Amino acid sequence: MLTCGIKRRAMTRLPFTKFLINVSNANHTCSQSSPLPAKSFCFFRNVSSLPAGFWGSRSSSATRDSFWRFGEVRGMASMVVSSLQNLQNPDSLSYLTQKEAAEIDEILMGPLGFSVDQLMELAGLSVATSIAEVYKSSDYSRVLAICGPGNNGGDGLVAARHLHHFGYKPSVCYPKRTSKALYTGLVTQLESLYIPFLSVDDLPVDLSNDFDILVDAMFGFSFHGTPRPPFDDLIQRLLSLQSHDQTRQRSPVIVSVDIPSGWHVEEGDVSGEGIKPDMLVSLTAPKLCAKKFCGCHHFLGGRFVPPSIADKYKLCLPPYPGTSMCVRIGKLPSIDISSLRENYISPAFLEDHVEPDPIDQFQKWFGDAVAAGLREPNAMALSTANKDGKLSSRMVLLKGVDKEGFVWYTNYGSRKARELSENPRASLLFYWDGLNRQVRVEGPVQKVSDEESENYFHSRPRGSQIGAIVSKQSTVVPGRHVLHQEYEELEAKFSDGSLIPKPKHWGGYRLKPEVVEFWQGQQSRLHDRLQYSLKEVDGKQIWKIERLAP
Repeated sequence: MLTCGIKRRAMTRLPFTKFLINVSNANHTCSQSSPLPAKSFCFFRNVSSLPAGFWGSRSSSATRDSFWRFGEVRGMASMVVSSLQNLQNPDSLSYLTQKEAAEIDEILMGPLGFSVDQLMELAGLSVATSIAEVYKSSDYSRVLAICGPGNNGGDGLVAARHLHHFGYKPSVCYPKRTSKALYTGLVTQLESLYIPFLSVDDLPVDLSNDFDILVDAMFGFSFHGTPRPPFDDLIQRLLSLQSHDQTRQRSPVIVSVDIPSGWHVEEGDVSGEGIKPDMLVSLTAPKLCAKKFCGCHHFLGGRFVPPSIADKYKLCLPPYPGTSMCVRIGKLPSIDISSLRENYISPAFLEDHVEPDPIDQFQKWFGDAVAAGLREPNAMALSTANKDGKLSSRMVLLKGVDKEGFVWYTNYGSRKARELSENPRASLLFYWDGLNRQVRVEGPVQKVSDEESENYFHSRPRGSQIGAIVSKQSTVVPGRHVLHQEYEELEAKFSDGSLIPKPKHWGGYRLKPEVVEFWQGQQSRLHDRLQYSLKEVDGKQIWKIERLAP
């Protein structure tokens, strides 16, 4: 059943939660005219027994096997539907009063054994990862962290350190330094990284000329009253950026840590003349003032809330995806699709860097993709066409590569198989986002031998073998229940461990490359493209390498 405040870990790999935070290089000049509704879903109880495969999409073959287990997944599917419905409810997210926020900190640092430096480290890391989710270091490298004298300022110092390691170029304005060892240690750490500290007098009057991101870490939820010098002046400088004329190409974005400085913790920007940050990173749980946040990006950080606190305060918060230290909450900003772009930064890919044979070069790049930890580096887009030239594409998994070509397996009755029987040529496309690389392969296709298909079929998990028998790929089925019923019948039939026969309609294909192009993304769209083409010279087949215009 759906409950609040219990066992977030079970939901950490839901594909749609990852979608909620993967917004980068969007048009960040979005409207701030109306508050964003806070949308979230609660934690799930007692789902640790679910098959791990449910949480990923197209992950491993074992993952796909467990998805067939309809009895286990059916109940979970209804929970997911409930979660999506809950996302549409603006009131589903928990907000803390100032008193509750203070009590939770006391409990964390009291009976639950956290130290202030532990919480500060986690909070600062959450802020840095939230910034990195939206504002790429290639476009927003110059960061100024404006830090106050309390814990909020400490969070800003920690965030500056992590941003440095993430590839940003932070500077710090820390005008009211605290003499406690925790804070002097943070300063020492930043100084050891040669991160500059700027006094208020050192700062330019117009911050827009020198910085891309301004981190507002002046005051947190414990602040009362009116900001005093020099923070009142610093707040005014941030405000002046927002009231500046619209002639400048891009103003720095403002990122507030937990509470926009100068706001009332519960009532928000009471006067309507306070800071209007582009991003708010709420820590532990959003404070009541976050309901008045009108910026583009609201994230939750501080992944340390134990079930006892979640229960005590009836917290209903979104789960953190995977290993992330932050999660987007609230409404995604509207995106101008035409503005989405990457300015790739990669090492030069030169002719004298490549192998003479494209298969050797592919294996080299494939090894890089594996070493980089990219998810499913063997995933490839397979494009085929029928006899009339009508095209179709789909993602499949590479299952072998050698001098003879690229191998994958499928159902011989599928659409791609029918098209290959009419037009036995295809193209493959590998895309390795984390490395700014693509590989395109073209050539004729033929079936692999029965022996090769047989050997691979029996190397698969038994669930995948049964699934291959059940699925008459690309044919119409009356309902999902039909697949599950047949799967369960076959599972029972072969429960004694006997050999599962490979169906005649299932096997492999091999594409023999004639053209292979290696693409490396570069700045200003001046990408590197090296193409291998098979040519006949003096009766011999040789690979010719040519550079193509990007």
